[in-house]
Amino acid sequence: MPTRILPAVGDPDAVRSITTLLSQLPDAEPVAPVVDSTQLVDTLARLAAESVDELPEVVVVHERIGPVPALELIREVALRFPAVGVILVTTDASPGLFAAAMDSGARGLVALPLSYEELAHRVQAVAQWSVGVRRHLGHGADVFTGVGGTVVTVSGAKGGVGTTLTAIQLALAAQASGRGTALLDMDLQTGDIASYLDVQFRRSVADLATITDISPRVLADAVFRHDTGLALLLAPGEGERGEEVTDRAARQIVSALRSRYEVVVVDCGAQLGGAGAAAVEMADTALLVTTPDVLAVRGAKRTVRMWDRLQIRKAEETTVVVNRHTRGTEIQPALISKITGTGVASTTVPANFKELQGVVDAGRIHALDNKSTVKQALWGLAGELGLVKASEGAGHRGSRGSSVGFRRRRDGGG
Repeated sequence: MPTRILPAVGDPDAVRSITTLLSQLPDAEPVAPVVDSTQLVDTLARLAAESVDELPEVVVVHERIGPVPALELIREVALRFPAVGVILVTTDASPGLFAAAMDSGARGLVALPLSYEELAHRVQAVAQWSVGVRRHLGHGADVFTGVGGTVVTVSGAKGGVGTTLTAIQLALAAQASGRGTALLDMDLQTGDIASYLDVQFRRSVADLATITDISPRVLADAVFRHDTGLALLLAPGEGERGEEVTDRAARQIVSALRSRYEVVVVDCGAQLGGAGAAAVEMADTALLVTTPDVLAVRGAKRTVRMWDRLQIRKAEETTVVVNRHTRGTEIQPALISKITGTGVASTTVPANFKELQGVVDAGRIHALDNKSTVKQALWGLAGELGLVKASEGAGHRGSRGSSVGFRRRRDGGG
């Protein structure tokens, strides 16, 4: 059986040299190369969604792949697709880098310039390892968890637009439908999920920031299990500790959660830092919450443009959620879509703070009445996003505004 090899190489010259050598290997079947980290993860996710057998046995990652650094990319692939063997191609063959690559989950390292003999030996060894892992796991999709859960980030166009409320209710809807759900507070300086859910906690996301290998046990120690069943990973109580959570740490934390929960909802707040940017970039669906007023919509437009300039997220890959919507407002969803260049969720959330005030003040937002139009709309939004089945939602989609739909980075949510 031929060995399928997927090169992940950004440099055109390197692509040619690597694919030429790979095509000369015995029983090798190189597939079309991918040019960046996002394309690699999306390609593997798409193949894994079909069947484990569709995944390549070997992925060859060039050291200059981007935008995610090579070692971080290897760690994510190893977490999400454990039956795929990864080889790092690099000019630095030092013992230090070799150890770092192995710690990240690579199965081998090949030095540049490439040697046919070394590449052939390493590919053969990694392919045999991959086949052995798949034989151990079995061929049924039910025993393979590498594709990981669906990650949804919720960001605010500005402060006070309802970002945290939206994130919590989406997570509650997913959990109530029977899907294992984690809620991550990545609003590191001012996160309020603990206050909304009346939680007293000792550990936070900052406690995972310096851990290079987040094992299931380590993750379980940091997660707070809420009465609703939600797994909460909360922002630090001391806001200054938020600086400990770097973009690299955020990638590792989100990857660890994604590998163990069917749905991961991330509250990114309204201020973009490196950690929040990493989460938005990794997300299957990135939501941007706004209210239908001039200041908030301007904030949404600024955010979308900034994400695009920083190559975090394209406008067409972002979904705007309109909160506190009324039919009489001059700024309707279709206009917001035109201004921001994004898709707008079909489900809008009505303006009805009276329903919320009591449970917000009591820190029991999870006890919001099922008859609440706000809850019905947000649970309807969860259904629209594929986090719950339509029959499992609250049965009401909220006010319907003009919509141009939304796009996801990979198919098949939750």
